[in-house]
Amino acid sequence: MTRERFRQLFDTYFEDIRKYVFYRAGDAELATDIAQETFLKVWEKQLSFLPGKEKGLLYKIAGDLFISQYRKEKSSQRYLNEFTLDTNRLTPEDEIEYQELHDKYKLALAKLKENQRVVFLLSRRDGLKYHEIADRLNIGIKAVEKRMKGALDFLKKELRD
Repeated sequence: MTRERFRQLFDTYFEDIRKYVFYRAGDAELATDIAQETFLKVWEKQLSFLPGKEKGLLYKIAGDLFISQYRKEKSSQRYLNEFTLDTNRLTPEDEIEYQELHDKYKLALAKLKENQRVVFLLSRRDGLKYHEIADRLNIGIKAVEKRMKGALDFLKKELRD
């Protein structure tokens, strides 16, 4: 797919795709993210469209991405509901220690090299597998493994101190 053809598809359908997802999700930010991810997927995979079938395929991709996002969110919500921190059982010292550790973690995360931080967050926060991260970042799986090891080693050292 040429840049011009992709640009034409994007200009023609982006707003429609965003509205479609917004109507399903009721969240403008999520709708924009999914619409962007839809076109990113089209560009990364260099999909070719049959004339007149572009819109349907774009809607299908966006719908699938929305459902995937919804399932992840539902799973996360179920986990959070099962895992609740019983603050009544924590002593004030425990709360202070937790907050200090949380602050150290945020600082350590900010100190990570950007490529390590991206891989770490894609894995831990977004729940992507190494091969998915490699595809998304256009790098090899070994590079993902090396960056993740570096990130984990750095975080372990920073949080121990």
